[in-house]
Amino acid sequence: MDDSADRLRKIIHIDMDAFFASVEQRDDPALRGKPVAVGYASARGVVAAASYEARSFGVRSAMPSITAQRKCPDLIFMPPRFDVYREVSRQVRAIFADYTPHIEPLSLDEAYLDVTENLQKITSATAIAEHIRARIKAETGLTASAGVSSNKFLAKLASDQNKPDGLCVVRPEQGEAFVATLPVSRFHGVGPVTARKMHALGIHTGADLRMQELPFLERQFGNSARYYYWASRGRDDRPVRANAIRKSIGAERTFSADLSSESDLIEALEPIIEDVWHRIERAVATGRTITLKVKFTDFQQMTRAHSLPLPIASKPEFAQIGRELLHAQLPFGKGVRLLGLTISNLDHDLTPETPRQLALSI
Repeated sequence: MDDSADRLRKIIHIDMDAFFASVEQRDDPALRGKPVAVGYASARGVVAAASYEARSFGVRSAMPSITAQRKCPDLIFMPPRFDVYREVSRQVRAIFADYTPHIEPLSLDEAYLDVTENLQKITSATAIAEHIRARIKAETGLTASAGVSSNKFLAKLASDQNKPDGLCVVRPEQGEAFVATLPVSRFHGVGPVTARKMHALGIHTGADLRMQELPFLERQFGNSARYYYWASRGRDDRPVRANAIRKSIGAERTFSADLSSESDLIEALEPIIEDVWHRIERAVATGRTITLKVKFTDFQQMTRAHSLPLPIASKPEFAQIGRELLHAQLPFGKGVRLLGLTISNLDHDLTPETPRQLALSI
């Protein structure tokens, strides 16, 4: 761990407030002040985003729509408009780019910015965060929260501290004390399963985590142990990685009714093929491994993958391999509720002369 790396940086984490739902409320004044969920009110629907009015009832993203409706009977569902969200995201990133080229997007609605040396020659990272938030409000009509600190871990924690429409600054000397009082479930990189394991070990807060020796954490958490060890001390030497390379590109569909027949399953795979290849083309990339994902009516899941020595040459080749992966598993003998395809082992530096692999039977 570099003792000085995270002391020398000025990092901002910007997080749009209830992004998808806020866009819907912005574009339809009748929705303002009301509980809104982006998603579909169907038996298989899932909440993609919830307004703060909906969150007050306990509605959260990734929650089944039925559960959300039970918690909030007046919940208004709006179908997703991802083209609109992407366009707003582009507007916001253009604002970031006026201040720094060092931008690491995490999703459409959040990003890290390294403003240690910035294009506006502003010495205060806090002032830059205030400028950015004001411009987002003026240019998009939406609010964003910001966290400012000396590293990514603290900045991300800080951005969540005063939501919505908030700003929180954690200075380097405050980092360890700031982390100590927080529940480990708030730590970026500690998911529900890891949090439960930590709780079972008596680790509930950052202070509890800081009390653990590194060898103990390595036995319990493997490769993640070193990150947890330093995070509990408010330390993080990860740099902001502009234009971080994606490791995979994929898409999946959950069906409104379970599919059983081979013809229905084959037909259902076609729009997934189209969706994935569209994303591949937009990313100007291709890959060497295709993975089929199948989730059954009993929620059991299987994956099957096929790798090639060279990048996939074309959409027809990708489609052929995807169909063959599915054909090789049929019949399933039980209903299917979800299908997905992913391309991984990506190559992002393709030219027209890049050699490609012809389709191989699998």
